[in-house]
Amino acid sequence: MKEKILKSRVTSFAILAVGACMIYYGYSTGEAKVVLEKAIRICMECIGIG
Repeated sequence: MKEKILKSRVTSFAILAVGACMIYYGYSTGEAKVVLEKAIRICMECIGIG
């Protein structure tokens, strides 16, 4: 039973670490700015301002 819980925690931590690395990589390459610009453009088209 303890092994199952330990494997579950190790797997969860590994997935969390990989996700954090991916978020950091995306932020460091400027992807956050690109995504925000696209979101603003889509909102302006939906509202009909742009």
